[in-house]
Amino acid sequence: MKVGPAKKKIIVKEYNLDIGTVQVFKNHMVVIFDEGATLTLERAYQIIGISEIHFRDTNFGIISLRKNSYAVDPTIYSYLRELKNLKAFAIVSVKEVDMHNFKIEKLFYKKPMKFYIDYNNALAWVQRRVKRK
Repeated sequence: MKVGPAKKKIIVKEYNLDIGTVQVFKNHMVVIFDEGATLTLERAYQIIGISEIHFRDTNFGIISLRKNSYAVDPTIYSYLRELKNLKAFAIVSVKEVDMHNFKIEKLFYKKPMKFYIDYNNALAWVQRRVKRK
């Protein structure tokens, strides 16, 4: 079975933070952290704030595109799971270490979260989750 390329998505807004980039689309965000960054609770609040600006009353998803190596304080997931309209959280990476980290992060998040090696598959899953009521 051959699947064609995904439609080109239009970035609504892009934020360049001190730890990376957040791209906001119609119903999801893509987060790309810089090499060596540390995602702390304070920095997670920046991302939560961006989600509230764009998705206050709308279901949305987050895709963490893990191109670089960085540290994540797993306690941030307890705050992210409080976002009632965050319906999907996908991590995209081809690195084995990210797969192991994902298993730990998932224990803290406790909501729909998946790991993908292909961005388009992650996007399709996020789109399906966001469309559910």
